[in-house]
Amino acid sequence: MKDSFRLRILAAALAAMAAGGCAREAPPPAAPKVVRTLLAGEATSVEARTYSGEVRARHETTLGFRIGGKLVARQADVGTAVRAGQVLARLDPADAALQAAQAEAQRALAAADLKRFEDLRSRNFVSQSALDAKVTAARAADAQAALARNQTAYATLAADHSGVIAAVLAEPGQVVAAGQGVFRLARDGEREVAIAVPEARLAGLAPGARAEVSLWAAEGRAYRGEVREVAPMADPATRTFAMRVRILDPDAGLGLGMTATVRFPGKAEEVLTIPLTAIHQQEKAGGQPAVWIVGKDETVSLRPVRVLRYGDGGAVVGEGLAAGERIVAAGVHKLSPGEKVRVAEAGR
Repeated sequence: MKDSFRLRILAAALAAMAAGGCAREAPPPAAPKVVRTLLAGEATSVEARTYSGEVRARHETTLGFRIGGKLVARQADVGTAVRAGQVLARLDPADAALQAAQAEAQRALAAADLKRFEDLRSRNFVSQSALDAKVTAARAADAQAALARNQTAYATLAADHSGVIAAVLAEPGQVVAAGQGVFRLARDGEREVAIAVPEARLAGLAPGARAEVSLWAAEGRAYRGEVREVAPMADPATRTFAMRVRILDPDAGLGLGMTATVRFPGKAEEVLTIPLTAIHQQEKAGGQPAVWIVGKDETVSLRPVRVLRYGDGGAVVGEGLAAGERIVAAGVHKLSPGEKVRVAEAGR
């Protein structure tokens, strides 16, 4: 009897709880996310690419001795204008002179032997093969003596072209090896500007491309330029390509080492610049960049864009976005397509 009573009370309590739960109202929908937006500004026209560089000589030669020895005299400094054949430095000639004397003695001995064997051969006291051996030895001694005389001349370093000493790489008293650089000579004649171009802007800059060169030290003066050389590989540290721009109308104002600006006129292109925080990298599309477009009903949709380049001032967009469209400026990784948002701030 007691158990039956308890069951009736429990059933009544469960029914009351169910009735109360049904009477409860459904929870309100989640509030739209508050996002910061901006209006894409007016498109700007990109017509030229500009790079800074340094005026260099078309030919720069590292000069060194053809033999090793102790440097005893240096007769040119940085900035010295030299002419072809002018003596620039000398080595201690003692060792080269001794080698030349030794080679000359060997040559004289070989010549005397040859003369003696020729006399013996005329009387048939030696074979022809023995005489041929002496002839060969005499020729080798002559060549060795000539080489030793050349080595003596190599103790003097002279300029092979007219130009300006751009760098001094050794000092008197220093022992230098054969071929070691002693001077860097910037030859007279053509002048160029050495620049570095990022790989993203290399397209269209092949040898022969026209350019305009200006100097920081000569404001208002412009020179006609032409791309002469483009490095086939990027620098491993800077990831830029070295380029040489030949100056077609040089004058006396082009000093070596001056800072120059090279401007390449390019095809006009309408672009938009937006903050980097507005770019969303689509993982499913291989990292293709996109932006969130805010519609009139305040729902967002993802649209792919073509980013020309990234910089400190933002991302430069060439396609996929029109001026005046409202985009999400921050928090782009927290949205989903078709989601309704609430605009917190209207940008430009």
